[in-house]
Amino acid sequence: MYALTAAQTGPAAPVTANDHVQFALIGAGIQGQSDTKFAVQVPGAKLVAVADCYDGRLERSKELWGTDIFTTRDYKEILARKDIDAVIIATPDHWHKQAAIDAMNAGKDVYCEKPMIHLYSDGPEIIETARTTNRIVQVGSQRVSSIIYSKAKELLASGAIGQLNMVTARWDRNSSMGAWNYTVPLDASTETCDWPRFQGTAPKIPFNAEHFFQWRKWKAYSSGVAGDLFVHLFSGTHFITGSNGPTRAMATGGLRFWKDGRDVPDVMLGLFDYREGFNLSLRVNFVDGGEESEGLIFTGSEGTMEIAGNTVSISRVPLQKEPGYTIGTFTDAMQKRFLESYRQKYPVSHPTGSPSAGYEKYVAPAGYSDSYDHFSNFFSAVRTRKPVVEDAVFGFRAAGAALLSNLSMERGEVVKWDPDSMKLL
Repeated sequence: MYALTAAQTGPAAPVTANDHVQFALIGAGIQGQSDTKFAVQVPGAKLVAVADCYDGRLERSKELWGTDIFTTRDYKEILARKDIDAVIIATPDHWHKQAAIDAMNAGKDVYCEKPMIHLYSDGPEIIETARTTNRIVQVGSQRVSSIIYSKAKELLASGAIGQLNMVTARWDRNSSMGAWNYTVPLDASTETCDWPRFQGTAPKIPFNAEHFFQWRKWKAYSSGVAGDLFVHLFSGTHFITGSNGPTRAMATGGLRFWKDGRDVPDVMLGLFDYREGFNLSLRVNFVDGGEESEGLIFTGSEGTMEIAGNTVSISRVPLQKEPGYTIGTFTDAMQKRFLESYRQKYPVSHPTGSPSAGYEKYVAPAGYSDSYDHFSNFFSAVRTRKPVVEDAVFGFRAAGAALLSNLSMERGEVVKWDPDSMKLL
């Protein structure tokens, strides 16, 4: 077993006053507050403002990060401020595009939670705005900044498991919270929640506290399990393999257990073809009968590579160099003739040299956080204007691939995708 070295464990270069990045949070829910917890740990990054549609989360932000934090229900008040360099967008999916475009047009760099898009039309708009405004966009699938995924990418490229032919990935859960039944605060009302602003482009319905606080359960605001979890698995797969994405997709699933009014599946299976010569199989199950489990297995001609938590392991069982034979049903004479011919072609060999590694495991340091590294990468890019690890094009390719699953289920058919031009076919 090998311990990996994390870049974050070394001494950080001193940050001068001029290097400080002031940022704001747009969407202070569970993910937004979690993101900000890591973002403020990056040297030189300072939170100065928070926008959210629920008053309680604005008050909570002041409790967490100081009473001097500027808070508002209207993120445009934040974008109008000249002292803010960047924003974290952790709104429901249906607000990602508009908030990102408004922020870039206001001169702010953007960290946008995954999935980057809610609709396919969102992708080209975000990419084009990033280009024309020359703004940094980092999409929030933090695993692409992980030292575990970097090691996996290195191992695959080195031929550690031979020729890749299949990737199998899963993200299973078995809890009410895991199935997005997030707690609704006791004071939820039209007084404390800006319901019209939250709804945005979604179909207009009377105030519904579950829709507000458990929005992932409805396609009006979210992309279901595909946008929430498949997209992480696509991001990791694309980063490790260097692929732009699948060319064909087929998915099935349904609402098997959490029949509480939601209109997105709690079980989904997806199959995808990649022109690089491998298939991807994905699974999310919100009723898996066990502990939460996330992982990817890369299968090659010489072995397998598995990512589980903060570890990556290689197990090698190489193919035999000779094909073998099944001759027991032949006559003795035929068996003898066959073996003479076979051994001329495949002489008995005696291996020499050092023993090969049948199993290797690499482990991240205790306390390692890929979320921290992802934000460190983002704020470094804000300062230096160098590319981020997960820009808008990468983000669109991951989210566009993930949403093929929803499309395949809706249509009941195989759907095709051009991963280079990022277009449905």
